Amino acid sequence: MKRHQVTIIDIAQKLNISKSTVSRALTGHPSVRSDTRQAVMELAQQMDYQRNMLAINLSSSQSKTIGIIVPEFVTSFFPIVIMGAQEIAAQVGYSVLISQSNETYETEVANAKVMLANRVDGVLISMTRETKNFEHFDVFKRKGIPLVFFNRVCHDIETPKVVVDDYEGAFKATEHLILLGKERIAHLAGPPSLYISRKRLEGYKDALRKHKRPILDDLIISYDLTLEKVKIYVKYLLDLPTPPDALFAVNDPTAIEAIKVIKEQGLSIPEQIAVVGFSNDYGSALIEPGLTTMAQPTREIGQVAAQLLLDQIHTDSSVWKPITRVLKTELIIRGSSQRN
Repeated sequence: MKRHQVTIIDIAQKLNISKSTVSRALTGHPSVRSDTRQAVMELAQQMDYQRNMLAINLSSSQSKTIGIIVPEFVTSFFPIVIMGAQEIAAQVGYSVLISQSNETYETEVANAKVMLANRVDGVLISMTRETKNFEHFDVFKRKGIPLVFFNRVCHDIETPKVVVDDYEGAFKATEHLILLGKERIAHLAGPPSLYISRKRLEGYKDALRKHKRPILDDLIISYDLTLEKVKIYVKYLLDLPTPPDALFAVNDPTAIEAIKVIKEQGLSIPEQIAVVGFSNDYGSALIEPGLTTMAQPTREIGQVAAQLLLDQIHTDSSVWKPITRVLKTELIIRGSSQRN
């Protein structure tokens, strides 16, 4: 016996609403009330309704897909951001196309072309550490495809952005070390090309200024986030005539590598040197001693970015607003800066 194919008409009759309302609910149209959309989605799932996506896409000129371009999958940060974005996209029937750029500009450009070829309706982007030319992003703007930058953002393009307060987080991290009585606080900074690196360096310096600590150039090292280099830089710091008694790292992977080197050198943490990272990556609670860090609301970053993107998709491009959402960080104190 041939199985009956559930249609929009079936759902409309069951809920006693119009076919057009069902159609708009299934495609995430903002004009549909949230309770109506939820009722339609739940019934569609119960009835095993399968949308004809090809027909929907051709009729609406939309792919019902958003793209996400991230620089790496080495840390837990970007996968968790993507999970948050997928949650929001799935609520309104959108699929997600994901690509990672392996921290190279050329791959990022290639990934952007893949998004265009797949006719995505919008793109969430976090740039690579190499990206200084933004032409591949401008293409989306010229074609009227919405963009939202998050974490590593481009300030040369007017479009929504989602960031954390990197300055405040770095300030609090450094001040935490100062209040522990640390006098010579080093900073392993990220590449100056990244806005987050510059803001975290600025927060570090201002905390030192507030507490009348000198800003010493030999204690500040900017690097390209290649973790193999952390061993070289930490050894350099420890070999100084007067080595640092604390280290604030631009991110958790850097801080974790630093802890490994410090332990190899036979130094006690935090007594001889305390360490603080940034982001609260998965490994920060697993290393011994546990890493003190500035936690970011990682899943929320993805959720907020996806919602901003969907808002643009469902709004006339002439009224897009290049707003920036700034989320707060939280100091998580663990053994790397806390005496037992």
